[in-house]
Amino acid sequence: MSQAAVNGLAGHRKDPSSSPTLLPGAEVTAEVLPRAHRRRFSADYKRRILDEADQCRQPGQIGALLRREGLYSSHLSCWRQQRERGELGTLPRGKMAAYPAVKEGARLQGRLKQAETIIAVQKKLCDLLGLPSEDPPKVDSK
Repeated sequence: MSQAAVNGLAGHRKDPSSSPTLLPGAEVTAEVLPRAHRRRFSADYKRRILDEADQCRQPGQIGALLRREGLYSSHLSCWRQQRERGELGTLPRGKMAAYPAVKEGARLQGRLKQAETIIAVQKKLCDLLGLPSEDPPKVDSK
């Protein structure tokens, strides 16, 4: 028999001597920490930080700016892309906070795709049924 079996320990159990022990006088607290919340940045703040980052000319200045503000370089990358797309405007924050022109363009693209699909199906149906299609053959006129 193994020494662990003799001591009443199964092979999958940890040796109690390897468990961390508390120092004398130390307390175990079961305090529940507050839940982390995602930080939100206003468009004005993003524009201000991007302006400051654009003015940095010396090596390490952008890193100092990021440390001072508690930001990551990915914040700058994302905010620069938003600025290029014109999304750092004054729209309220929300799930569907997109410019009306962008929403309208996406809606029209969807309608165009739907119309093209319908036309393609109609042409295939005409071919299957042997009906003439609406597109007359092109005749060269001289």
